[in-house]
Formats: sequence, structure tokens, C-alpha cells
Amino acid sequence: MFVCFSPKKKREMSCFILLAEKVMNVLLFIAILFGIFGSNAQLLPDDEVQTLRTIFTKLQHRSMNIERTSCSDRNSNFTSGEGNRTIICDCTVNSTCHVTRIFLKSLSLPGIFPPEFGNLTRLLEIDLSRNYLNGTIPTTLSRTPLEILSVTGNRLSGPIPPQLGDVTTLTNLNLESNLLSGQIPSSFGRLTSLNSLLLSANNFTGQLPESLINLKNLTNFRIDGNSLSGRIPEFIGNWTQLDRLDLQGTSMSGPIPASFSNLQNLTQLGPIPDYIGSMTKLKTLDLSSNFLTGPIPDTFRDLDYNFMFLSNNSLSGQLPQFILDSKDSVDLSYNNFTQAPSRSCSMPDIFIGYKLSVTWSPATRQKQLTRYVQWCLRRDLPCPTEAKHSSLFINCGGEAVEVGKDTYEEDLNNKGASIFMPVSDRWGYSSSGTWIGDDTVPYLATDDRFNLLNESVPQYYKRARLAPQSLKYYGLCLRSESYKLQLHFAEIMFSNDQTYSSIGRRIFDIYVQGNLLVKDFNIAERAGGVGKPFTLQIDRVQVNGSTLEIHLLWSGKGTNVLPQRGVYGPLISAITITPSKFLQSL
Repeated sequence: MFVCFSPKKKREMSCFILLAEKVMNVLLFIAILFGIFGSNAQLLPDDEVQTLRTIFTKLQHRSMNIERTSCSDRNSNFTSGEGNRTIICDCTVNSTCHVTRIFLKSLSLPGIFPPEFGNLTRLLEIDLSRNYLNGTIPTTLSRTPLEILSVTGNRLSGPIPPQLGDVTTLTNLNLESNLLSGQIPSSFGRLTSLNSLLLSANNFTGQLPESLINLKNLTNFRIDGNSLSGRIPEFIGNWTQLDRLDLQGTSMSGPIPASFSNLQNLTQLGPIPDYIGSMTKLKTLDLSSNFLTGPIPDTFRDLDYNFMFLSNNSLSGQLPQFILDSKDSVDLSYNNFTQAPSRSCSMPDIFIGYKLSVTWSPATRQKQLTRYVQWCLRRDLPCPTEAKHSSLFINCGGEAVEVGKDTYEEDLNNKGASIFMPVSDRWGYSSSGTWIGDDTVPYLATDDRFNLLNESVPQYYKRARLAPQSLKYYGLCLRSESYKLQLHFAEIMFSNDQTYSSIGRRIFDIYVQGNLLVKDFNIAERAGGVGKPFTLQIDRVQVNGSTLEIHLLWSGKGTNVLPQRGVYGPLISAITITPSKFLQSL
């Protein structure tokens, strides 16, 4: 109670009013303090504040201030509008707050994965995807009740700590696109609540542990791009909830377990060649580059697919009519079918990606080939006219450009899911595959980072063509002689800074005339960095028929989520083909 003495009533009244205003302000201030510090206070414990400060220091995140009131302070920087930097608290128990979820994504944080995360005993989720973190995965995570752990796209190395198998509350574990090594821990068999286990694009070795048989709740399992060995395990067939299975780019071998027929929920499948017709939910079927033989099963008519890739096998027999009538993307190239469809080489979109190796009986071979079979459907793509060309210049993915005295022809067709595209009788390309995780990614790339155009760098490095899986260029109607082949590359889709955009790895194989020329080719490594031109020259490539074939093949290695999903696969800037006799005259 406030008392104010004054000899005059007017002054007493004015003093009373003033005191009343002060009392209201005090009460309001007390109310605010009560809301923060009273019985309904929402404060972080001191030890949790110190732990968070240590974590952010080791992550090298310098713009995050941690206070006891951060969970309830509306002006706190705990959250951001983009959701890339968000910390969620639970303040429902005894008016005390605890951090339960931490999202620090796509920030290129350059620190380490702090072991102090293990001190946050109420932590349910950690998402550190697409940063620049190095070091190892801390063993202290076993002290947390984590449900979700995601560290996609960092530089974490070393083995997975077996203690991670003690976090039996985990439902989603995402370690893809790092530098992790060693074997997959057998302790993972205790993670029976897992729905998603993503281990792609690391350096894991050895076999899948038998203990993984217990992961019967898995819907998503990816181990592609690792050096895993051994036979494809029978127990995968017990994961009956599985929706997606990625095994490409490993060294695992068959035969394919009969138990795979139990996987009725699959919608995406890598190169797993058996019991396919009963998997009616499949949308992407990729069985390319295996050793499949025999006809296409009649049960395939029940598949409701969007993409089917059966290329580069030894399939034979007649083509089912339901395949010929398909409106979806289908690639049946490089097989041994005994029936040639009536398709025109000038209408590639009628049946996309059709390049059959057709076989015929000797008695009817020449007659049937002449009467029915278009040149683009015949083995080795023989010249439909006279073979008269002796050089070829292609600006892959770009417009026509002049380089010295040579004109590099434009190559701007934006299709690539499954296509064979001839350009007159001089050249053509074929492209096959759909982008993992995002089938909207374009098939042409542009240099938006390095500005490679200058007086010393040819203009064809500004653009490039890429493909999710297989990219082939054909020099057509070339004279039978020896050629100098130059393949021009520049990595223009990764950055050269210390961000997550710089840690992507593009790896593919290079074949010329069907022969493996370079295994696990990495443009950036060969060029000495990203944004730098590199020319791979092959002297004296012999053309005995009339076609020179260049094949760039992604075999599942490298990353496919950096800087975003869909950046991987073969990429090439330009192709130069000239007679080898020029070499002799130099």
C-alpha cells in the first residue's frame, strides 16, 4: 500500500492517480514475471542450457543464443521461418522445459558431431542433414531416447558405433552420403522399431549381418553405393512391409532368394531380378545391366509401372503386345529379342528407348532385315546409307558453337528417361533411367557457378548432358578407319567451397566400342577440382563397321542427394571425333 501526504486536495488527488498508474504498471510487471518465473514458468534447466551452448560451439553455429527462457521467449532465435534451424521444447511437465527436437539443416556447419547430444536425455530427434560436419558418430547417443537421427550429406567418417544399436526407440536412421566405413553393426538387429534405414553412398564393407532379420517393420532400406559383399540375404523377404529397396552399386551376388516373392508392398526396386510380376504396386522397375535371360514374363502385364528398364541383358523371345502398347517409359535396348516391331527410327517417342539387338535365322536374316527392321533396331546401328563421315563434333547439352575451325553441333533435346534420339545420319544419343528421389530433375545442366567461359576455355563447357543411369552417344555412318576420340568433361553441379554442395561425389564408368575404358571415373578428381575442364583422349579407336559407340554408365556409386536429390550419374560436356591420321602428321 502506497501513502501520499499533501496539504492540498488537488495534489492529493493527482498523487493518488499517479500512484494508481504505478500500481497498475507494477502489477503488470509482476504478472509478466509470474508468467515466466512463477508457478507456470517455462525454463530450461541450467545444465541443459550449458549443454546446448557446448553443442552449438562444437557445431560452429555462432548465431544461436541459448538462455533459460529460450523455449518460451517469443523473440528467441530457436526457430526460423524456413524450418532449417528449429529447436522444439516440451514444457508440459512441472513447468520445466526440455529440448526434444533439433533441426539444423542445410547450413553447411563446419564443426563436429558433438558427443554432448547424449546429455539431452529427452531428445527425440536430431536432423543435421546437409552440413559440413566431420569426425565420428558419438557413442553417447545411446543415452538418449532418439526416434529419428538424420545426418545425410556430411563428412562423417569411421565405423558406426555399435552402441547406436542400443537406441531401440529409433524409427528412422539416415546416415547416407557420408564417408562412414567398416561393417554394419550386428547390434542393429535390436532396432526393431525401425521403419527407415538409409546407409547409401558410404564406404561400408562386409556382409549384411544376420541379425537384421529382426527389422520386420522396415518400409525403406537403402545400402546402394557401398562395397558390401556376400549373397543377397534370404531374410530380406521377411521385411513384408518394405516399400523401397536399393541395392545397386554393391558387390552383393545372387541367386535371388525365393522369399522376395513376399514383398508385395514394393513400389521402387533396384536390380533384383525375380518374382516381379506379383508386385503390382511397383512404379519403378529397373533390372538393367544384369544377366537376365528368357522372355519377358506374361505376368508383367499386371504391373502398373511408370518406368521399366530392362536394357543390357540377354532377354529373348517375342515382345508381348502389352509392352508394345505401353504408354509409359520402357527401355528394352541391348537384348536378343527375335521379333522386330514396326517402329520408325524417326519417331522415337512412339516407343521410347528402343534399340533392340534382333536375332534372325540365317535363311531369312537379310530379307527380313531389309524389309521390316529399321536401322535403329539393328545390332551395332549400321548406317542406313553410305558411310561417308570422318569426323564429328557434339556440344553435349548445349547450342551449336564454333571452336576454332570446328562447329560443335547442338544437343538440346531435354528428354532422357528412356529415349533413343538419332540426329540425321551423323550421330545420335540414348539415355535411360529415372532420377532417384526426384524424377523431375532435368537432363541438361548449365554452369551457374564457375563462369567457365573465357578466352582459354571452349564454350562447350558451359552446358552438359547428364543421365540417371546410362548415357550413350553414337557416331554414325563413319568410315571404317581409326579415330582419335576426345571426351570433354567439367563438373559444374557441385561447388568448390566448404559447404555441403561441395561434398557430392559423381562416379561412373566409361566404355568405348563396348570395352571398359575407365572404371569409377570421377570428373572432379581427374580435373583437379570442380569447375575445371578435363579432356580424356583415346587414340586410335577402330571403327570396323560404321558406328563409334561411347557409353557412360552409372553403377550405383557416389552420392545421389547432394547438393539435392537427383544430382548424380554420367555427365559430359562435348565430344570430338577426328581421324587418327591427324595424330601421325603432328
